[in-house]
Amino acid sequence: MRYIDSIEGLEALYGTPPSAALRKVARRMTPLYRRWIMASRLCVLTTVGPEGTDGSPRGDDGPVVQELDPGTLAMPDWRGNNRLDSLRNIVRDPRVSLMFFVPGSNTVVRVNGAARVTTDAGMRARFDKGGRQPATVIVIAIDEIYAQCARALMRAGTWTRGDETAGLPSVGAILAEMTDGEEGGKPYDDAWGARAARTMW
Repeated sequence: MRYIDSIEGLEALYGTPPSAALRKVARRMTPLYRRWIMASRLCVLTTVGPEGTDGSPRGDDGPVVQELDPGTLAMPDWRGNNRLDSLRNIVRDPRVSLMFFVPGSNTVVRVNGAARVTTDAGMRARFDKGGRQPATVIVIAIDEIYAQCARALMRAGTWTRGDETAGLPSVGAILAEMTDGEEGGKPYDDAWGARAARTMW
């Protein structure tokens, strides 16, 4: 199999991007990018570290980030599985990308930047949910913001097909497969809803 091993070869194959693909990039929040990002309750946080890359979904019941100033966003680290893959990476390498989704829209807005993790009490209090606060907050200095091409979500029929869960294995089934039946299975799946509700925040 032949692989492309130079930027020149890659660019010769694809050609140059259209003007709009380059001119839509902002270096800080603008009124319209702000409206879009504040409408997003779900994003994927991508980080990089010595062991490789990590992509982590991040969601909230309101905006998934807060704007601290036009060049800075803050994201609470709500409870998860405590693997800490993203946070470990950020502590060692600040480079991050965030892909913001809004249900029903085929547009995805990307933020690239540099992140740090803080336990600052005032910052954590900004995200208080009925007396519960995130253990840490990820603070992101924005390098660039841009809207991505919508074709990927259009091709996938992301919001329109309605067949997304048909025949999919459960997490309990996957866990049972990975542990030769020692963990997971139906008991894991049956208990998951109540367990998640108790530890959502």
